[in-house]
Amino acid sequence: MLIKNSQIEAKRKPVVLMSMGAQERGGHDYQVMTVKYIRPLVEHAGCVPLLAPTCFGTDDLEQYLSMVDGVYLTGAGTNIDPTLYGQENLTPEKQQDKGRDTFDLPLIHAALKMGLPVFAICRGMQEINVALGGDLHQKLYAVPSKSDHREDSDEPIDQQYADVHQVQLEAGSWIARLLDKETIAVNSLHGQAIRTLGKGVRVLGRAEDSAIEVIDLPDFPQFTLGVQWHPEWKAAHNPNSVKMYTAFGDACRQRMQESR
Repeated sequence: MLIKNSQIEAKRKPVVLMSMGAQERGGHDYQVMTVKYIRPLVEHAGCVPLLAPTCFGTDDLEQYLSMVDGVYLTGAGTNIDPTLYGQENLTPEKQQDKGRDTFDLPLIHAALKMGLPVFAICRGMQEINVALGGDLHQKLYAVPSKSDHREDSDEPIDQQYADVHQVQLEAGSWIARLLDKETIAVNSLHGQAIRTLGKGVRVLGRAEDSAIEVIDLPDFPQFTLGVQWHPEWKAAHNPNSVKMYTAFGDACRQRMQESR
């Protein structure tokens, strides 16, 4: 038994919390997570996902966090409730997921306080900014100086996720060093974006229209990264995505080793 336990421990991978989202199908309530987000976490970050339902509140949040070595905040088809950043809802036609909002915002604070690595995509990046007191452009496409960053839902899925614009990374930043370049091509599937930065949020990359595309939290010593595009899409075919997921996985492995 001791040998078996030691073998299991030797093969142990970091565990990463992924908060799920609400979806209604045929009169039934579901909690869901898309495989496209899970795949690169498993295949490139080398982590084990722990999927947390967000529909039961935060009573068990500390227990969830006690079981993980990192937090991964994904995108979703819902918008953050704008009352959480002091605005009226300008997109009532878009779905909201208040269960995820009320779970993820305290999750972000707790994870940062615990020193857990955090990787956030699209909605997840916006959640970090809102959690830290920032706000969003609810209709980025209606801002005169900004482009329309939304996908065309009538196009084939591969075309929706095709690279359509450049992101200029901050010269000399850690993310530019990680990717070994200062300009990258990315996809674009979002109608909202960061407007006012939250406390301690730093911009590491912008689109050609200056929309914020990359952030981190330099006041925290652990790995923190938020991106507005979707690096999870066919990540295995995108060297930039592989590098980001690998770096997140490495940070989670380090956290796992330090917490033993």
